[in-house]
Amino acid sequence: MNFFLKSISYILHPLLMPLVGAIIYFSAAPRFIPENIVQAKIFGVVVMTILIPIVLFFFLKSIGAITSVRLATVKQRKIPLLLQALLLIVVIKLIVDIYHHPELYFFFLGVLFSILTSIFMVLFNVKASIHMIGISAVTMFTIALSIHFGMNLILLITSLMIANGLVATSRLHYKAHTNLELILGFLIGIIPQLTLVNFWL
Repeated sequence: MNFFLKSISYILHPLLMPLVGAIIYFSAAPRFIPENIVQAKIFGVVVMTILIPIVLFFFLKSIGAITSVRLATVKQRKIPLLLQALLLIVVIKLIVDIYHHPELYFFFLGVLFSILTSIFMVLFNVKASIHMIGISAVTMFTIALSIHFGMNLILLITSLMIANGLVATSRLHYKAHTNLELILGFLIGIIPQLTLVNFWL
C-alpha cells in the first residue's frame, strides 16, 4: 500500500498535468488537426512544462535554493512557482494558438492563474497542494470538453475523479499536506478553469 500511494504522487505529478490536459484535448477534439501539428504541440508542451522544469530543479538544488522535489517548505516554493509561471506564459504565447485551439489555450491560461494564485498564497505563508491543483484542473477541463464537444467522456471523468481521491489520500498518508491545504489546492485548480470556461464553452 505504501508503494502504491507513493507511486501515485509520481504518476500524477503536477508537472505531467499540462501534458495530460493537452493529450485529452487532442484526443477528444472532433475537428481535424493534422498529425504533425499535434506532434509539434505535444513536443512543445513536453519541453516547456516537463523537461525544462526538471533541468531547472537540478540547477536550483545545486545552488541550495531548494532541498528536494517535494518543496516541503513554503519558502522553497516561491522560485520554482515563478519559473513555472514564466514557462506557462511561453506556452501560451508561442505554442498554443487561441484561434485554432481556444479550449487548450484557456486551459493553460487557467493553469497559469492557478500557479499565480499559489505564488500569492506563498507570500502569506500558505501552502496549497500543487498535486491537487494539477489533477483538479485537468478534471474540470475534461468535464468542460465533454459538454463542449457533446462527447461521452464519463469513463475518463470518473477515472480522473478517482485520481483526485488517490492524490489526496497519498498526500495525507505521507503527511505532505493538511486537509485544508488539499482543499485549497483542489479549489485553486478548479475555479480558474470553471471561470475561463465561459470564454469557450
